[in-house]
Amino acid sequence: PRAWKTGQRHIMNVAEELELLGGVARTHQLTKRGGSSTEITIAWAENVIDRVRKGVYAVDRRTPIAVAAAHGGALTCVSALEACGIWLVSAPDCPHVEVGANGRVHPHEDCKCIDHHTSGRTRFGVVSCADALITAMSCLEPEAFIVAFESAWRLRRIGDHDRARIIAAAPERLRLLLSHARPDADSGLETVFRLRMSRLGVVLDTQVSIPTVGRVDFLIGRVIVELDGRLNHDGRSERHRDLARDAAAARLGYRVLRFDYAMVMHNWARVERTV
Repeated sequence: PRAWKTGQRHIMNVAEELELLGGVARTHQLTKRGGSSTEITIAWAENVIDRVRKGVYAVDRRTPIAVAAAHGGALTCVSALEACGIWLVSAPDCPHVEVGANGRVHPHEDCKCIDHHTSGRTRFGVVSCADALITAMSCLEPEAFIVAFESAWRLRRIGDHDRARIIAAAPERLRLLLSHARPDADSGLETVFRLRMSRLGVVLDTQVSIPTVGRVDFLIGRVIVELDGRLNHDGRSERHRDLARDAAAARLGYRVLRFDYAMVMHNWARVERTV
């Protein structure tokens, strides 16, 4: 432990140490790092930090990890995946919290948390991406789970050992789908499209490079399929680039189909008929 600074800024060191500990910590974790119970109490009294429950403090009680700590554990399942930047079919509408065998659920204001009990010890913060995926098997439909798995793989949030552990923990039906997972999808939207086309028996190639056109999302025979995600293709320059690529593809005899996020996720029947 390093010595905390002294003088007028001594209570600010409590917030700094909390940040280093991930935003949430118990009193004894802070005192181990050189502080005192008095400094912690003063920092809380002067609104430098928040107390989420007795003996547990946070930089900001409104953050998801602070809500999870108030409930009695760490963010897990889809909440942890969201915190890790994993592409999800739909965002979680309430916190999913891991509660350890030595812990318990604590009542707190406006609680809508979903409990996930584990045989391990209680912890705060965010569980690992691999652990979150294993827990999420019980909450996500197979398609949504594959989307999250491929996103985590693409973002290098899980390695070879993690993938093997996740596949081993999966039920047989999901394990079969995971055996066909791949890390080259630029977004979860591409994973959704590929899975649904595969279920229809449509043979497609992914991430294909075509001279003068560039890399396209999918190629089905002479048909190019491009997916425009939620955050892409909104600007004028992006629109111009897309039109130029489409013109180059047309000169080579390709037909280009473009679908956006809303069409794939909310009007799939129309996408399917068009393809």
